[in-house]
Amino acid sequence: MAFKKEILEIIEPRDVFVGDVNAPVTLEEFGEYESEACAKANEVVKQILEEYEGKVRFNFRHFPLTRIHQRALKAGEAAVATAQDGKFWEMHNILFANRRNLGTTSLKLHSKEAGVNNKKFLDDLVNATFGWQVQGDIKEGHDRGVKDVPTFFINGERFNGKVTFPELSKAIDTALKSVKKKAPSKQRA
Repeated sequence: MAFKKEILEIIEPRDVFVGDVNAPVTLEEFGEYESEACAKANEVVKQILEEYEGKVRFNFRHFPLTRIHQRALKAGEAAVATAQDGKFWEMHNILFANRRNLGTTSLKLHSKEAGVNNKKFLDDLVNATFGWQVQGDIKEGHDRGVKDVPTFFINGERFNGKVTFPELSKAIDTALKSVKKKAPSKQRA
């Protein structure tokens, strides 16, 4: 008797966005859930998404600094797990709000709060089912020169300013102007 192997389609972190999918500006952050600086940056990102609604889409990539934050890796895996149920952003914000309480059991409770009812959630965490996705983000971060968190990219270009609303919005305004210049002008026949 042959066993049919179940193929699991995994939604990758690079494919999870919040904001208008057709937005001209993509804001991407490499961060982690135990970092105080990332938690502050998350508040700035919320403000950016509100202020630039329809113009900016946001993507969060996992870059846990495991030497100083031992629970950040599992928190990243938990976020990827919730993405499979369409609850990434709910979990993302819950993890930042509870960044000092990210043990495995707590992550299970946070997932329920985010609206995930997956009975295999704890097994997936314990077995590192989504570990490869977090490792993929870490590798890409290293390839792109990320050394610390939070690190932002705007339309693929590294943002080197301070992660404050005025600094980030100035860079987004510049990116929006750049996109408009590159867009072909519509001519009437």
